[in-house]
Amino acid sequence: MHRRVWLWDGEEKQAHHWHLIVRREIDSPQTLKYTLSNAEAELPTHRLAQMQAQRFWVERAFQEAKSHCGMGDYQARKWSAWHHHMTLAAISLLFMLEERILQKDSYPLLSCETLLRTTLPRRDLDREEVIRQMEKRHHKRLAATEAEYRKQKLPMPETIGAVNLTK
Repeated sequence: MHRRVWLWDGEEKQAHHWHLIVRREIDSPQTLKYTLSNAEAELPTHRLAQMQAQRFWVERAFQEAKSHCGMGDYQARKWSAWHHHMTLAAISLLFMLEERILQKDSYPLLSCETLLRTTLPRRDLDREEVIRQMEKRHHKRLAATEAEYRKQKLPMPETIGAVNLTK
């Protein structure tokens, strides 16, 4: 559902026109998601719904950046230091995303954590051991994904089930 609403904080001279988007979850019809948007008035309702649904992926990117790229681990005293830190965290996340895209056919379930564990240099591991550990983790993730699809009685997507990894 979509409605145009007026919001006024009581401090400004006039109210602002916003979009109110209410979306029902497919898996849980009782769950409603409410979003206010200041997008332009002419934006179609289906585009507003798409943007609201993409929120999960934006939040997931920030979660990975904080967990794996150090986005939340800053101790900056000035804005320039904070901007430098955020820039490095964003570049790190971009590198991991590009690697995941490059490896999507061989390792469609590749996570940032696995990518970091297998690509950061360690003196006690040679290249073959790194690849072996990465494939072992990938097999576990693939098995967990397949088990979840079986549990929910859903057909396995071809992009995941068709992968043939060597043990």
